[in-house]
Amino acid sequence: MATSSPESNASISADRIRFTQDELERRLIQLERLAAVGELSSTTTHEFNNLLMTIINYAKLGLRHKDEASRDKAFTRILDAANRGAKITSTVLGLSRSGSGPMEPLDLVALVEETLVLLERELSKYRIDVERDFHPSPKILGAAGPLQRLLLNLITNARQAIGERGTILIRVVPEKSHVVLTIRDNGCGIPQENLSKLFQPFFTTKSGPDASGKGGTGLGLSVCKEIVDEHRGRIRVESTIGKGTAFTIRFPIAKKSLSENH
Repeated sequence: MATSSPESNASISADRIRFTQDELERRLIQLERLAAVGELSSTTTHEFNNLLMTIINYAKLGLRHKDEASRDKAFTRILDAANRGAKITSTVLGLSRSGSGPMEPLDLVALVEETLVLLERELSKYRIDVERDFHPSPKILGAAGPLQRLLLNLITNARQAIGERGTILIRVVPEKSHVVLTIRDNGCGIPQENLSKLFQPFFTTKSGPDASGKGGTGLGLSVCKEIVDEHRGRIRVESTIGKGTAFTIRFPIAKKSLSENH
């Protein structure tokens, strides 16, 4: 009867440990993603309540006034509110789905705006102003769900770095064969010795979740790096203690958009 050597047993044990670690990391990422969706429930409920009030009020206006101009105005506002609600639903569903989803040409500015809708109440609570610097840009090839998770993570990180009262600058600009996204905050900054470790799984500079219950696992930025890699992009970070941090991501332009520009 053949017996296995100590070396082969050690190899099998190491493989099992790696598998277990990878599986645990995958499950933790899944749980963190679902937790993020759960945390958005109060925001989306509040937003849907506002949309329903808009629909109800303009429906009443349309019923009261029989003239065509008033009814056209009411129908337009009702349609706008319904479309906004549909976008919110689509965004939340995209965030909750597992897997990457199909790759398709996407408008990065539109994705940023949809993500900001979900974070609007949280940013307002902490008195965070968002400065938009959006330049007309071609579409990128991407999957909406993962890209919105990326944006959600980076904007939430920026808010946490600020604490209360501050500014987040979000810039989208075309640059040759790429679209460049920058998310810059004027928060506390990150020590230089930690910058090279930021994208390592389970590395965190936080002692635990903040007052909103977010962060502290050390998975957020490693997931961001993974999403950027899946989109054949590049991410870099710059930071100065006391002045803030900027994450810059370069996404390749979708081939169709690239050919349309030539």
